[in-house]
Amino acid sequence: MKRLLTEPFLFAFDAMSKEKFFTQEYIPLLKKLKGDEKGNFGKLSPQGMIEHMSDAFGNAYGRIHQALHTPENLVPRYREFALSDKGFKENTPNAYMGETPPPFRHASISEAIKELEGEIKAFFDFYKANTGTKKLNPFFGEFNYEDWLHLLHKHANHHLKQFNLI
Repeated sequence: MKRLLTEPFLFAFDAMSKEKFFTQEYIPLLKKLKGDEKGNFGKLSPQGMIEHMSDAFGNAYGRIHQALHTPENLVPRYREFALSDKGFKENTPNAYMGETPPPFRHASISEAIKELEGEIKAFFDFYKANTGTKKLNPFFGEFNYEDWLHLLHKHANHHLKQFNLI
């Protein structure tokens, strides 16, 4: 008799592949950037995008705290999108980013990548030590580890496409 795979098993496998992506594949892709590439869309430079992703991880494990920006009545619809397999549209606005990108925090793209590596490790370490914890996403509401992992993967892929890395 053929065994049917259950939804939780598939999701767990999906989470494992996303963990592998962040721990083994993501940083090597970013290290291909020289820093002077022009994105296919958006205002961020390669280094600006990497620092932006560091902040996304920082928000996911609580280093950065931002208030809920989305009106409460829209959170369920926004959350549904965030947890779907639909990608972000090019030039999706971010209410926490101004019209011009913020100044760099680091002197080089390699320093920005080192910071991002630390943020990724801190994210995984936090949720390993705090199983079941939820942290507020300022656009999509309360997220647990699996929710954050899915959204961060979607977000990372959006920016990898921006710079032709995938």
